[in-house]
Amino acid sequence: MTTQIERFGQALRKHAGDFAFHLKDREVSRLSTFYGLLLKWNSQLHLVAPCSPEDFATRHILESLFLLQHVSQEARVVDVGSGAGLPIIPCLIMRDDLRATLIESSGKKAVFLHEALRQVTSSRPPRVIVTRFEETAAPDADFVTCRAIDRFQQVLPKLIDWAPASSTLLLFVGRSLRAQIESLLPSAHAEQIPGSEQRFLIVAKRGTPRPEPQPR
Repeated sequence: MTTQIERFGQALRKHAGDFAFHLKDREVSRLSTFYGLLLKWNSQLHLVAPCSPEDFATRHILESLFLLQHVSQEARVVDVGSGAGLPIIPCLIMRDDLRATLIESSGKKAVFLHEALRQVTSSRPPRVIVTRFEETAAPDADFVTCRAIDRFQQVLPKLIDWAPASSTLLLFVGRSLRAQIESLLPSAHAEQIPGSEQRFLIVAKRGTPRPEPQPR
């Protein structure tokens, strides 16, 4: 019988082309190791909602890798609300040139992140900061990414203000958040996630946010 991890690897190979990726055997192996770790920890920490190996391969891993087309070599990347390590850990598996900082408020999830990073990433160890992003100064960064954070709609303006002024935001959102970001950041443009009608990657230069309308 085919195992979950084998099904996951098969789905990665099958659908990578939909996201304009060609995955080497070594990369599939490391991504599969990450998936196996997440399966092991998920029952205790509820890192992601239960889903099939095929859905995890496309909905979580390949969607995470979709942002790499925008990330330059040797870039400094800050991942806010890292949780299950998405999108940053798959990106680090594919690109060992990246310099990453992960920000996660849950100490227990941070333990998982340290273990996953130790097992699947290269010798350049990323930083894990255990706090809410609002409670720490933003690290120097070329890119700030976020895929899942509590009360995203409410904290989005704070995240935009928090990001370094010269950084580019790479945010995974649905249709309603897309409209909110486009109202706050004039530079924002949305790229539809392959295979989805409702999910988008927003690419926006931090610059100066558009001011919120004042109540009359």
